[in-house]
Formats: sequence, C-alpha cells, structure tokens
Amino acid sequence: MARLREILLDCGLEEALKWGKPCYMHDGANVAILQPFKAHCSVMFFKGVLLEDPAGLLVSPGPHSRSQMRVEFTGPEEVENHEARVRDFVAQAVAAEERGAVVETGDRGALNHPEELQARFRDDPALDAAFHRLTPGRQREYLLHFTGAKRSSTRVARIERCAASILAGRGLRDQRPG
Repeated sequence: MARLREILLDCGLEEALKWGKPCYMHDGANVAILQPFKAHCSVMFFKGVLLEDPAGLLVSPGPHSRSQMRVEFTGPEEVENHEARVRDFVAQAVAAEERGAVVETGDRGALNHPEELQARFRDDPALDAAFHRLTPGRQREYLLHFTGAKRSSTRVARIERCAASILAGRGLRDQRPG
C-alpha cells in the first residue's frame, strides 16, 4: 500500500482520509481509494467502468457495483509489475473528471421495499421519514441487506437492528460513533 500511495501522489492526486481509507482526488473529485484486505490490497477507481483496460486488470468490487473497478495486488512485486498500468488508469480517470464524464448506470433495477419494512414504516412514521431522507445509495444498501434474507423473521431482525442507524441518518456501513 505504501508503494501504491507513492504512485498515486506522484501522479499529482491530492490525498485525504475518507471512509477510514486513503482517498485520492483531482480538483476535489474522488478518483481512487486504497483498500486493504486480508488476502490483498487494491486501488479502486470510482469511475473505473470508464477506463480502458485491454490487459483486463480491473475487476468489479462486487455484484452491486455500478461504476467502481479496482486492481488487486497480493504483493509488492505485482505493484511494480503493473505500475505503468496504474499510472495510465490514473491519467484516464483524471481526464474523465476534467471532461465531466458521468457513469451512465441506466435503470438500476428499482428494489422493492419488503413487506416487513413497509409494515415497520406504517408503525413508525419517523423511521419512514428518516429512511427516505437517506441518500439513494444508502437506501439501496439497506434494501439489499433486508431483501437478502430468505426468511421473514430474519428480515424483521435486520430491520430492527438497523432502525437506530436509519433514524440517526447513517448508512448500513457508516462508522458508528465510539
């Protein structure tokens, strides 16, 4: 990660700590973020789907990602071997920001509010209002979490566990105050 940080800073990006990770920006716009994992580390590009990648190094971080793509590294030698590609990705990402490129996500497939959540909203209008004040991304994250449960009892339990965070305006993965 230290070497990736050097490369990103050498490319002229600004560094800030966001979401508890080193984030790299161009003129205030998020370009990339370093992500530490147990088996690897990665540099994730926020608008990675816009980047040309003939070598196929970029991978999606997950099935629900719409715009991010990342390069995963399992050791320092991989960073050195792919340094030129990382620098190229950064240059492409900066160029995309400078031209105001936007990722077209198309129809994201509106998620249904499970019946258990609708019932909870009927019982607690404050929770309903708080949920709908959340950003669309945070709402989607909660809906994916709730609908990912097969059993109704599990969906109810997940909703109950998340209610306080929703009322506080936090997303599912937002850091809780210590």
